[in-house]
Order: sequence, then C-alpha cells, then structure tokens
Amino acid sequence: MGMKKLRDIFDSFNFRVCGVTGMWGSISEDGWKRKVLSADRSITKHTEEYVMDCIKMCQSVGGNEMNICLFADNDMAAFDRNHGTLSSDKKDTVIQKAIPLLHTLSRYAKDYGVHILVEPLNRYNTPYCSSAKDAFVIANKVNHENFGILLDTFHMNIEEDSLEDTILKSRKLLRHMHLADNNRKMPGYAHIDFQSIMRSLSSIGYNGYASFEPNVSDKDYENSTKKGLEFIKSLEKAVSSSSCLSALPNPAVIN
Repeated sequence: MGMKKLRDIFDSFNFRVCGVTGMWGSISEDGWKRKVLSADRSITKHTEEYVMDCIKMCQSVGGNEMNICLFADNDMAAFDRNHGTLSSDKKDTVIQKAIPLLHTLSRYAKDYGVHILVEPLNRYNTPYCSSAKDAFVIANKVNHENFGILLDTFHMNIEEDSLEDTILKSRKLLRHMHLADNNRKMPGYAHIDFQSIMRSLSSIGYNGYASFEPNVSDKDYENSTKKGLEFIKSLEKAVSSSSCLSALPNPAVIN
C-alpha cells in the first residue's frame, strides 16, 4: 500500500499519526542489521538508510517523531547474569563513535519536520543506553535542536531510582512517553504508580504525546486496552484539577 493511500485512510477517520517507531532488535527479523552502535560499517550504513526511509515514511503519513534504540553487536552486548551495568567510561567509548551518525540523522530529519528521539531500554535489551541519564548524555553530545528523548515506563521501572524525579529532570528533552505497566500490560494492571507519573508530567508542563506499548497476547486485549486508556484519562482529568487528587487511591489501579 502506498503512503498516500495510507495517509488518506487515516485522514478519513480523522486519525492523527504522531510518529513512527523503528522495528529494532528481535522484534524484527531484520533487527540484526539495524544497529546504530555496530562496529561493522556495512551495518551502520544499513541502519542509516533504514532510519532515513522511516523518516520519509513518517512525514508521508503526517507524523513528526521517530524513536531510535541503540543496539550494538552481540559480542558487545553480552547478557550479564549478575544483572550488572557498564561503567560510564565503557558506555562513553562506544557511544562517542555513534554521535556523528546521530547528528547526521537529526539534520536529515529536520528537513522532513521529524524529531529524532532516543529511547533508553533496560539493561537486558542494551547496556549502552539503559537509563534516562544515558539518554541525557547522548542528547547533549548530539547537541541538535531536533534530537530529544522518549521515556518508557516499563524500562524506567527497572532502571530508574524514581520515576517522578526522572520525568522532572527530563523536562527540557522529553518529547514522547511510552506507557506500560511493570508486567508489560496496559497501565493500571500492575504496580507502577501512574498517578505520580501523570502528576509529574503535568508539573513540567508536558504537552507531547503518550502512547501505549503493552503486550497484547491476551485474547481480551481490546477490553484491557480500552480500560487502560480510560484509566489514564481518569488520572489526567484528576491531575488537571487539584481538588480531585485526594480522591484517588495511591497507587491507583484497575480492579
């Protein structure tokens, strides 16, 4: 299907596309050759071309954001059975080599009206950009107005000391939120305190998009997806009116 036809379909339903998420890692059979941090020049070249194609597609369907996840070669990102993290120096050595590519992609995306957003994943996905702090370092090195960060509550729950504090520290760079509970279900189905998250987003004046990224293996996913959406909307409404906050349980959950 052509991009114009796809855009027309979205428009016919008044459906706004905020952006495109890259098919990174094992989610795609081509994930092995989409690695920004690879030491193999042919792989980084393929990655560059892939991101550029996604940027053009994003513009074609009316979006203005694309996320990038920083995967490396398998021998550079071996799983640590002791659940350890890499030192800042080791991360920096690898990340620094990718900064020129990320800067090039940011300039390219700007011409299409698309923002590049780096998404930190937890240490079990990639050890080089696993926290908001890592993303801050990368964004400061890229130093381009078109480059920001995307935070995902599932990954944050594993890596961050405080989800609230992380959001507050991200105010200048945060462009998108992925919402999922700690068990990768829709918000409200586990223990993440989304009331606190919505309050933090409100306190920094966040006006960007938030999208859901749950696992949808449950046959009743349509119902759980709807309930999760209604749950977040109820928190958003309550946060917007301070008089309602005291009426919410802490943490709020779906029964």
